[in-house]
Amino acid sequence: MDKIVIASRESRLAMWQALHIKDRLETLYPGLEVDILGMTTQGDRILDKTLSKIGGKGLFVKELELALEDGRADLAVHSIKDVPMLLPTGFALAAICEREDPRDAFVSSRYASLDALPPGAVVGTSSLRREAQLRARFPHLLVHPLRGNVQTRLAKLDHGDYDAIILAAAGLKRLGLGARIRTALPARDSLPAAGQGALGIEIREDRADLMALLAPLDHADTHACVAAERALARALGGSCQVPLGAYAEIRGDRITLSGLVASPDGKTVLRAEASAARSNADALGRAVAHQLQQDGADALIAAILPETA
Repeated sequence: MDKIVIASRESRLAMWQALHIKDRLETLYPGLEVDILGMTTQGDRILDKTLSKIGGKGLFVKELELALEDGRADLAVHSIKDVPMLLPTGFALAAICEREDPRDAFVSSRYASLDALPPGAVVGTSSLRREAQLRARFPHLLVHPLRGNVQTRLAKLDHGDYDAIILAAAGLKRLGLGARIRTALPARDSLPAAGQGALGIEIREDRADLMALLAPLDHADTHACVAAERALARALGGSCQVPLGAYAEIRGDRITLSGLVASPDGKTVLRAEASAARSNADALGRAVAHQLQQDGADALIAAILPETA
């Protein structure tokens, strides 16, 4: 190959991600021409409803997959947390790149931390997962929906619509906005989404040439952690319609995986954790999901889904 095309959403963060992969590929393969096909997805167009009401984060990837399918693009770059747990038939994740900071970030112009927020303070988030954990720990706060790209969300905060907002630390850091982070929330306080902070490269499953080309971009530790997290979420039917968190860490030759399922109001929070050899990432994800199911996760999820339909 002497030329490949990357399909990308046109938000600043998505374009940063696509340009990052373009730079890495051109460094690996001098002489390779890499172009970017910018696209606006349905998830970008519908901003007046929460994702859980309009079909979930898969709305950010469908148009990109169509571009792969019809040959307009060779690969698509995604934030892994936006990628549905089950890919459509004929598609594959060719590489999972080294993870940025996986934590959630507290951003505020007036307050230094969540603990400093007074009763009735308004916190903005686009995530049911974050909302449930906020409500569980800080029932005196008001949690309001917040959609839009990173810059739009920050503008709403700066305009005074919110006292604080919660964003992914990785996105802020990638855009050079790390200084806006007042506090990075420990995973024990705000368990991240499966794959948060990692980039994934999606291709058509029949593109063995691209699979080989992209292999050097795959980061083994991140891949193992994300595999465990996504296996957990997949086993529970996880999507942004369910407050579900999954976060894995490599410790020596083992992976430790923490999982969480909660009710949107934060009144019920189920947690589980287990470790396994890093070669058993998928099985570990299913095992932690089983622990959560034994504690009542299936019934909790079944009660949530009719509310979000």
